[in-house]
Amino acid sequence: MKSKWLTGLVLVVLSVSAAGCVETLLLGVAAGGVGMYAAGKDTIQGDTDTAYDQLWDAAIRVCRIKGTIKQDNYGGGNIEVEVSGSKVWVRFSKLTAATTRIRVSSRNKLHMPNINLAQDMLIKILEEAKTSPAVEPVR
Repeated sequence: MKSKWLTGLVLVVLSVSAAGCVETLLLGVAAGGVGMYAAGKDTIQGDTDTAYDQLWDAAIRVCRIKGTIKQDNYGGGNIEVEVSGSKVWVRFSKLTAATTRIRVSSRNKLHMPNINLAQDMLIKILEEAKTSPAVEPVR
C-alpha cells in the first residue's frame, strides 16, 4: 500500500516538475521517515536516520548493480558512477549524530539534468539500506 501511494505521489510530482513550474519541490515522506525533495533541476535529496555506514554500503551495492563506479571517497562522502551513459553523483553528509543527508544528482551525455535517474537511484539506495543488515563498510 505504501509503495503504491509513494509511486503515485512521485509520478504526480515529477509531472509537475517536468513542466518547469517549480524549482524546489516537496516530494513527500517516503517509507522509513525519509523526507525527499528536489534540490535543483538535477538533484534529489533526503534526510534519514539510517547510519552513515549502512547508507554508504547500500549506495555502493546499488551503484555497482546499476552502472560503473568511477570514483568513491568514503571519508568525503562522494560516489561518482556512470549509469547508461549518464553521470550520477551521490553525496553524503552527516547532519547530526543520528541523521544523514543523501543527495543524488544526474546529468546525461549532453549535460542535461536527468532527475528521473537521480530519483530512481535515491529510492533504490534507501530501499537497499532499509532491507540490508548493517555490516562492515565496503570501502
